[in-house]
Amino acid sequence: MSEHKFDVIVIGGGAAGLFCAATAGKRGRRVLIIEHSEKLGKKILISGGGRCNFTNIGASPKNYISENTHFCISALARYTPADFIRLAERHNIAYHEKKSGQLFCNGSAKQIVKMLTDECKIANVEIRTNSNIQKIEKKGERYICSAFNNDFSCESLIIATGGMSIPAMGATDFAYRIALQFGLKTVEPRPALTPLLFGASEQDFAMLSGVSAEAVVSNARASFRESVLFTHRGLSGPAILQISSYWHDGESIRLNLLPDIAENGFLNEREISKFDIKNALAGYIPKRLSELFCERTEFKGNVASLSAASRLKLYSTVTQWKIAPESRAGFDKAEVTAGGVDTRELSSKTMECRAVKGLYFIGEAVDVTGWLGGYNFQWAWSSGFAAGTVC
Repeated sequence: MSEHKFDVIVIGGGAAGLFCAATAGKRGRRVLIIEHSEKLGKKILISGGGRCNFTNIGASPKNYISENTHFCISALARYTPADFIRLAERHNIAYHEKKSGQLFCNGSAKQIVKMLTDECKIANVEIRTNSNIQKIEKKGERYICSAFNNDFSCESLIIATGGMSIPAMGATDFAYRIALQFGLKTVEPRPALTPLLFGASEQDFAMLSGVSAEAVVSNARASFRESVLFTHRGLSGPAILQISSYWHDGESIRLNLLPDIAENGFLNEREISKFDIKNALAGYIPKRLSELFCERTEFKGNVASLSAASRLKLYSTVTQWKIAPESRAGFDKAEVTAGGVDTRELSSKTMECRAVKGLYFIGEAVDVTGWLGGYNFQWAWSSGFAAGTVC
Protein backbone atom coordinates (compact mmCIF):
# COMPACT_ATOMS: atom_id res chain seq x y z
CA MET A 1 0.00 0.00 0.00
CA SER A 2 1.42 3.38 -1.04
CA GLU A 3 1.73 6.31 1.35
CA HIS A 4 1.26 9.93 0.26
CA LYS A 5 2.79 12.52 2.55
CA PHE A 6 1.34 15.95 3.23
CA ASP A 7 1.82 18.67 5.80
CA VAL A 8 -1.93 19.08 6.33
CA ILE A 9 -4.90 16.87 5.56
CA VAL A 10 -8.40 18.35 5.72
CA ILE A 11 -11.18 15.77 5.91
CA GLY A 12 -14.33 17.38 4.56
CA GLY A 13 -14.73 19.54 1.47
CA GLY A 14 -17.46 21.84 2.72
CA ALA A 15 -17.32 25.52 3.64
CA ALA A 16 -14.99 25.24 6.64
CA GLY A 17 -12.75 22.61 5.07
CA LEU A 18 -12.23 24.42 1.77
CA PHE A 19 -11.52 27.72 3.48
CA CYS A 20 -9.11 26.19 5.98
CA ALA A 21 -7.24 24.31 3.24
CA ALA A 22 -6.79 27.44 1.12
CA THR A 23 -5.59 29.40 4.15
CA ALA A 24 -3.03 26.74 5.07
CA GLY A 25 -1.90 26.30 1.46
CA LYS A 26 -1.14 29.99 1.11
CA ARG A 27 1.35 29.61 3.94
CA GLY A 28 3.30 27.17 1.81
CA ARG A 29 1.91 24.06 3.48
CA ARG A 30 1.30 21.02 1.29
CA VAL A 31 -2.40 20.38 1.78
CA LEU A 32 -4.80 17.60 0.81
CA ILE A 33 -8.61 17.74 1.03
CA ILE A 34 -10.37 14.39 1.30
CA GLU A 35 -14.11 14.54 0.59
CA HIS A 36 -16.31 11.43 0.78
CA SER A 37 -18.95 12.60 -1.72
CA GLU A 38 -18.59 13.24 -5.42
CA LYS A 39 -18.98 17.01 -5.15
CA LEU A 40 -17.45 19.79 -3.04
CA GLY A 41 -19.55 22.28 -1.07
CA LYS A 42 -22.87 20.48 -1.40
CA LYS A 43 -24.49 22.35 1.50
CA ILE A 44 -23.25 25.65 0.12
CA LEU A 45 -24.99 24.90 -3.17
CA ILE A 46 -28.43 24.39 -1.59
CA SER A 47 -28.19 27.20 0.95
CA GLY A 48 -30.21 30.39 0.69
CA GLY A 49 -32.48 28.98 -1.98
CA GLY A 50 -29.45 28.38 -4.19
CA ARG A 51 -28.00 31.86 -3.64
CA CYS A 52 -26.02 31.16 -0.46
CA ASN A 53 -26.51 33.42 2.53
CA PHE A 54 -22.73 33.49 2.89
CA THR A 55 -22.40 35.75 5.94
CA ASN A 56 -24.16 38.26 8.16
CA ILE A 57 -22.61 41.69 8.53
CA GLY A 58 -23.75 41.86 12.16
CA ALA A 59 -22.26 38.52 13.24
CA SER A 60 -21.02 38.64 16.83
CA PRO A 61 -20.65 36.13 19.69
CA LYS A 62 -24.21 36.85 20.87
CA ASN A 63 -25.49 35.13 17.73
CA TYR A 64 -24.00 31.76 18.68
CA ILE A 65 -25.02 28.96 21.04
CA SER A 66 -22.45 26.88 22.90
CA GLU A 67 -21.90 25.44 26.34
CA ASN A 68 -18.93 27.82 26.38
CA THR A 69 -20.38 31.10 25.12
CA HIS A 70 -16.97 32.77 25.06
CA PHE A 71 -15.27 30.20 22.83
CA CYS A 72 -16.19 31.79 19.49
CA ILE A 73 -14.99 35.30 20.40
CA SER A 74 -11.37 34.92 19.28
CA ALA A 75 -12.04 33.30 15.90
CA LEU A 76 -14.85 35.72 14.99
CA ALA A 77 -12.62 38.68 15.83
CA ARG A 78 -9.69 37.40 13.76
CA TYR A 79 -11.72 36.74 10.60
CA THR A 80 -14.77 38.95 10.30
CA PRO A 81 -17.68 39.28 7.87
CA ALA A 82 -15.88 42.27 6.35
CA ASP A 83 -12.88 40.04 5.60
CA PHE A 84 -15.01 37.52 3.73
CA ILE A 85 -16.86 40.28 1.88
CA ARG A 86 -13.52 41.62 0.61
CA LEU A 87 -12.64 38.13 -0.61
CA ALA A 88 -15.97 37.83 -2.45
CA GLU A 89 -15.45 41.25 -4.02
CA ARG A 90 -11.96 40.27 -5.24
CA HIS A 91 -13.65 37.38 -7.03
CA ASN A 92 -16.23 39.76 -8.52
CA ILE A 93 -19.15 38.15 -6.73
CA ALA A 94 -22.09 40.56 -6.68
CA TYR A 95 -24.24 40.37 -3.57
CA HIS A 96 -27.13 42.05 -1.79
CA GLU A 97 -28.44 42.42 1.74
CA LYS A 98 -31.79 40.72 2.06
CA LYS A 99 -32.65 41.70 5.64
CA SER A 100 -31.04 42.01 9.05
CA GLY A 101 -27.52 41.93 7.66
CA GLN A 102 -28.01 38.72 5.63
CA LEU A 103 -25.84 38.77 2.49
CA PHE A 104 -26.74 36.66 -0.56
CA CYS A 105 -25.16 36.20 -3.96
CA ASN A 106 -26.99 38.08 -6.71
CA GLY A 107 -26.29 35.08 -8.89
CA SER A 108 -25.75 31.52 -7.71
CA ALA A 109 -24.26 29.73 -4.72
CA LYS A 110 -22.01 28.08 -7.29
CA GLN A 111 -20.02 31.32 -7.27
CA ILE A 112 -19.02 30.76 -3.64
CA VAL A 113 -17.95 27.18 -4.31
CA LYS A 114 -15.96 28.30 -7.36
CA MET A 115 -14.32 31.05 -5.34
CA LEU A 116 -13.26 28.58 -2.64
CA THR A 117 -11.97 26.00 -5.12
CA ASP A 118 -10.12 28.73 -7.04
CA GLU A 119 -8.51 29.83 -3.77
CA CYS A 120 -7.46 26.23 -3.19
CA LYS A 121 -5.94 26.04 -6.69
CA ILE A 122 -3.99 29.24 -6.06
CA ALA A 123 -2.66 27.65 -2.86
CA ASN A 124 -1.80 24.37 -4.66
CA VAL A 125 -4.21 22.35 -2.53
CA GLU A 126 -4.75 18.79 -3.75
CA ILE A 127 -8.37 17.59 -3.68
CA ARG A 128 -9.70 14.05 -3.71
CA THR A 129 -13.45 13.45 -3.90
CA ASN A 130 -15.30 10.14 -3.64
CA SER A 131 -12.78 9.10 -1.00
CA ASN A 132 -13.94 7.43 2.19
CA ILE A 133 -11.61 7.26 5.16
CA GLN A 134 -11.64 3.75 6.64
CA LYS A 135 -9.20 4.36 9.47
CA ILE A 136 -7.22 7.10 11.18
CA GLU A 137 -4.32 6.41 13.50
CA LYS A 138 -1.47 8.43 14.97
CA LYS A 139 2.08 7.17 14.63
CA GLY A 140 4.57 9.33 16.43
CA GLU A 141 4.04 12.92 15.28
CA ARG A 142 2.08 12.00 12.15
CA TYR A 143 -1.48 10.93 11.37
CA ILE A 144 -2.17 8.10 8.94
CA CYS A 145 -5.49 8.27 7.06
CA SER A 146 -6.35 5.09 5.19
CA ALA A 147 -8.65 5.29 2.20
CA PHE A 148 -9.08 2.20 0.04
CA ASN A 149 -5.61 1.26 -1.26
CA ASN A 150 -3.90 4.46 -0.20
CA ASP A 151 -2.48 5.82 3.02
CA PHE A 152 -2.21 9.57 3.43
CA SER A 153 -0.04 10.95 6.22
CA CYS A 154 0.25 14.42 7.72
CA GLU A 155 1.49 16.46 10.64
CA SER A 156 -1.78 18.36 11.04
CA LEU A 157 -5.18 16.71 10.66
CA ILE A 158 -8.25 18.92 10.31
CA ILE A 159 -11.70 17.40 10.85
CA ALA A 160 -14.21 19.49 8.91
CA THR A 161 -16.94 16.94 8.24
CA GLY A 162 -19.74 18.96 9.84
CA GLY A 163 -22.62 17.66 11.90
CA MET A 164 -25.50 15.28 11.31
CA SER A 165 -28.01 17.64 9.71
CA ILE A 166 -29.39 16.69 6.27
CA PRO A 167 -28.16 13.08 6.07
CA ALA A 168 -29.52 12.90 2.51
CA MET A 169 -26.63 15.22 1.59
CA GLY A 170 -24.14 12.79 3.12
CA ALA A 171 -23.96 14.07 6.71
CA THR A 172 -22.61 11.54 9.22
CA ASP A 173 -21.29 11.34 12.78
CA PHE A 174 -17.71 10.99 11.51
CA ALA A 175 -16.36 13.95 13.52
CA TYR A 176 -17.78 12.61 16.77
CA ARG A 177 -16.36 9.15 16.16
CA ILE A 178 -12.91 10.61 15.62
CA ALA A 179 -13.27 12.70 18.77
CA LEU A 180 -14.23 9.57 20.71
CA GLN A 181 -11.29 7.65 19.23
CA PHE A 182 -8.86 10.24 20.61
CA GLY A 183 -10.55 10.48 23.99
CA LEU A 184 -12.26 13.83 23.49
CA LYS A 185 -15.58 14.79 25.04
CA THR A 186 -18.57 15.82 22.97
CA VAL A 187 -21.78 17.70 23.69
CA GLU A 188 -24.71 15.54 22.58
CA PRO A 189 -25.60 16.51 19.01
CA ARG A 190 -29.18 17.64 18.41
CA PRO A 191 -31.12 19.10 15.47
CA ALA A 192 -31.09 22.91 15.36
CA LEU A 193 -32.79 25.48 13.15
CA THR A 194 -35.54 22.94 12.62
CA PRO A 195 -39.38 22.88 12.72
CA LEU A 196 -41.28 22.11 15.93
CA LEU A 197 -43.91 19.38 15.82
CA PHE A 198 -47.32 19.04 17.49
CA GLY A 199 -48.53 16.00 19.35
CA ALA A 200 -51.79 14.14 18.70
CA SER A 201 -53.78 16.52 20.94
CA GLU A 202 -52.96 19.45 18.66
CA GLN A 203 -53.86 17.89 15.33
CA ASP A 204 -56.61 20.44 14.65
CA PHE A 205 -53.77 22.84 13.85
CA ALA A 206 -53.37 20.87 10.61
CA MET A 207 -56.24 22.92 9.15
CA LEU A 208 -53.87 25.90 9.25
CA SER A 209 -51.30 24.23 7.00
CA GLY A 210 -49.85 26.91 4.72
CA VAL A 211 -50.90 29.86 6.91
CA SER A 212 -48.10 32.31 7.67
CA ALA A 213 -48.03 35.23 10.10
CA GLU A 214 -45.52 37.73 11.41
CA ALA A 215 -44.95 37.12 15.11
CA VAL A 216 -42.57 37.43 18.02
CA VAL A 217 -41.78 33.92 19.22
CA SER A 218 -40.17 33.57 22.63
CA ASN A 219 -39.34 31.39 25.59
CA ALA A 220 -37.34 31.97 28.75
CA ARG A 221 -34.03 32.07 26.86
CA ALA A 222 -34.61 33.86 23.57
CA SER A 223 -37.01 35.89 21.45
CA PHE A 224 -37.22 36.29 17.67
CA ARG A 225 -39.46 38.34 15.43
CA GLU A 226 -39.97 36.84 11.99
CA SER A 227 -42.61 34.89 10.14
CA VAL A 228 -44.24 31.72 11.51
CA LEU A 229 -45.54 29.06 9.14
CA PHE A 230 -48.16 26.52 10.17
CA THR A 231 -47.66 23.11 8.59
CA HIS A 232 -49.65 19.88 8.65
CA ARG A 233 -47.30 18.60 11.39
CA GLY A 234 -46.50 21.70 13.41
CA LEU A 235 -44.72 25.04 13.14
CA SER A 236 -41.97 26.22 10.84
CA GLY A 237 -40.78 29.49 9.34
CA PRO A 238 -37.76 31.61 10.33
CA ALA A 239 -38.97 32.55 13.83
CA ILE A 240 -39.63 28.90 14.72
CA LEU A 241 -36.34 27.68 13.28
CA GLN A 242 -34.57 30.28 15.40
CA ILE A 243 -36.36 29.44 18.66
CA SER A 244 -35.91 25.69 18.04
CA SER A 245 -32.21 26.01 18.90
CA TYR A 246 -33.24 27.28 22.34
CA TRP A 247 -36.22 24.96 22.87
CA HIS A 248 -36.17 22.12 25.42
CA ASP A 249 -38.43 19.06 25.33
CA GLY A 250 -41.74 19.55 27.10
CA GLU A 251 -41.72 23.33 27.31
CA SER A 252 -44.07 25.91 25.79
CA ILE A 253 -43.30 28.79 23.50
CA ARG A 254 -45.22 32.06 23.29
CA LEU A 255 -46.41 33.74 20.11
CA ASN A 256 -47.19 37.45 19.93
CA LEU A 257 -49.33 37.68 16.82
CA LEU A 258 -49.72 41.47 17.11
CA PRO A 259 -46.13 42.69 17.33
CA ASP A 260 -46.98 46.17 16.00
CA ILE A 261 -50.30 46.72 17.76
CA ALA A 262 -50.49 48.40 21.17
CA GLU A 263 -53.29 47.43 23.54
CA ASN A 264 -54.96 50.84 23.24
CA GLY A 265 -55.08 50.48 19.45
CA PHE A 266 -56.64 47.02 19.39
CA LEU A 267 -60.25 46.73 18.10
CA ASN A 268 -60.86 50.42 18.74
CA GLU A 269 -62.00 51.37 15.26
CA ARG A 270 -65.65 52.41 15.49
CA GLU A 271 -66.65 50.79 12.19
CA ILE A 272 -65.68 47.27 13.33
CA SER A 273 -67.71 47.29 16.54
CA LYS A 274 -70.52 45.43 14.77
CA PHE A 275 -68.20 42.74 13.37
CA ASP A 276 -67.98 39.20 14.68
CA ILE A 277 -64.89 38.91 16.82
CA LYS A 278 -63.32 36.36 14.47
CA ASN A 279 -63.88 38.65 11.47
CA ALA A 280 -62.53 41.67 13.33
CA LEU A 281 -59.52 39.66 14.44
CA ALA A 282 -58.96 38.67 10.80
CA GLY A 283 -58.06 42.30 10.20
CA TYR A 284 -54.91 41.66 12.21
CA ILE A 285 -54.04 38.01 11.59
CA PRO A 286 -54.85 35.51 8.79
CA LYS A 287 -58.55 34.58 8.65
CA ARG A 288 -58.10 30.82 9.14
CA LEU A 289 -55.98 31.54 12.18
CA SER A 290 -58.55 33.92 13.67
CA GLU A 291 -61.31 31.33 13.14
CA LEU A 292 -59.39 28.58 14.90
CA PHE A 293 -58.34 30.97 17.63
CA CYS A 294 -61.94 31.87 18.43
CA GLU A 295 -63.05 28.25 18.26
CA ARG A 296 -60.47 27.31 20.90
CA THR A 297 -61.22 30.21 23.26
CA GLU A 298 -64.15 31.81 25.02
CA PHE A 299 -64.35 34.78 22.64
CA LYS A 300 -67.62 34.62 20.70
CA GLY A 301 -70.15 37.12 19.36
CA ASN A 302 -69.39 40.58 18.04
CA VAL A 303 -66.87 43.18 19.09
CA ALA A 304 -69.51 45.44 20.64
CA SER A 305 -70.34 42.70 23.15
CA LEU A 306 -66.84 42.76 24.60
CA SER A 307 -66.38 44.56 27.90
CA ALA A 308 -63.16 46.53 28.40
CA ALA A 309 -61.84 43.69 30.55
CA SER A 310 -62.72 41.08 27.91
CA ARG A 311 -61.10 43.15 25.19
CA LEU A 312 -57.92 43.38 27.25
CA LYS A 313 -58.05 39.64 27.89
CA LEU A 314 -58.44 38.94 24.17
CA TYR A 315 -55.50 41.20 23.41
CA SER A 316 -53.40 39.47 26.05
CA THR A 317 -54.36 36.05 24.71
CA VAL A 318 -53.42 36.94 21.12
CA THR A 319 -50.13 38.53 22.16
CA GLN A 320 -49.18 35.79 24.62
CA TRP A 321 -50.50 32.70 22.87
CA LYS A 322 -48.91 29.70 24.55
CA ILE A 323 -48.25 26.62 22.41
CA ALA A 324 -46.56 23.43 23.61
CA PRO A 325 -44.85 21.51 20.79
CA GLU A 326 -44.27 17.82 21.42
CA SER A 327 -40.89 17.55 19.71
CA ARG A 328 -38.50 19.08 17.23
CA ALA A 329 -38.09 17.71 13.72
CA GLY A 330 -35.10 15.45 13.18
CA PHE A 331 -31.75 15.89 11.50
CA ASP A 332 -33.38 15.36 8.10
CA LYS A 333 -35.16 18.73 8.48
CA ALA A 334 -32.53 20.58 10.53
CA GLU A 335 -30.39 23.20 8.84
CA VAL A 336 -27.55 22.68 11.30
CA THR A 337 -26.47 20.52 14.22
CA ALA A 338 -26.16 21.92 17.73
CA GLY A 339 -23.68 20.31 20.08
CA GLY A 340 -20.58 18.52 18.84
CA VAL A 341 -16.96 18.41 19.93
CA ASP A 342 -16.74 20.01 23.36
CA THR A 343 -15.02 23.39 23.06
CA ARG A 344 -13.22 22.77 26.35
CA GLU A 345 -11.15 20.24 24.42
CA LEU A 346 -9.97 22.88 21.91
CA SER A 347 -7.93 26.06 21.79
CA SER A 348 -10.25 28.95 20.94
CA LYS A 349 -7.41 30.64 19.02
CA THR A 350 -6.37 27.71 16.84
CA MET A 351 -9.09 25.00 17.04
CA GLU A 352 -6.34 22.51 17.93
CA CYS A 353 -7.07 19.84 20.53
CA ARG A 354 -5.39 20.71 23.79
CA ALA A 355 -4.47 17.11 24.60
CA VAL A 356 -3.82 15.79 21.06
CA LYS A 357 -1.16 17.74 19.19
CA GLY A 358 -1.86 18.30 15.51
CA LEU A 359 -5.58 17.39 15.62
CA TYR A 360 -8.08 20.16 14.83
CA PHE A 361 -11.89 20.38 14.62
CA ILE A 362 -13.60 23.25 12.79
CA GLY A 363 -17.00 24.39 11.57
CA GLU A 364 -20.23 22.61 12.44
CA ALA A 365 -18.36 19.68 14.01
CA VAL A 366 -17.68 21.93 17.02
CA ASP A 367 -20.18 22.87 19.74
CA VAL A 368 -20.78 26.33 18.25
CA THR A 369 -24.11 26.90 16.51
CA GLY A 370 -25.18 30.13 14.85
CA TRP A 371 -28.55 31.72 14.32
CA LEU A 372 -30.36 31.52 11.00
CA GLY A 373 -29.15 34.16 8.57
CA GLY A 374 -25.54 33.58 7.48
CA TYR A 375 -24.05 33.14 10.95
CA ASN A 376 -23.10 29.49 10.51
CA PHE A 377 -21.21 30.19 7.31
CA GLN A 378 -19.34 32.96 9.09
CA TRP A 379 -18.36 30.46 11.77
CA ALA A 380 -17.09 28.14 9.02
CA TRP A 381 -14.89 30.92 7.61
CA SER A 382 -13.70 32.13 11.01
CA SER A 383 -12.92 28.72 12.51
CA GLY A 384 -11.34 27.55 9.24
CA PHE A 385 -9.12 30.62 9.19
CA ALA A 386 -8.12 30.12 12.84
CA ALA A 387 -6.90 26.58 12.12
CA GLY A 388 -5.52 27.35 8.68
CA THR A 389 -3.16 30.05 9.92
CA VAL A 390 -1.33 27.70 12.30
CA CYS A 391 -1.75 24.08 11.19
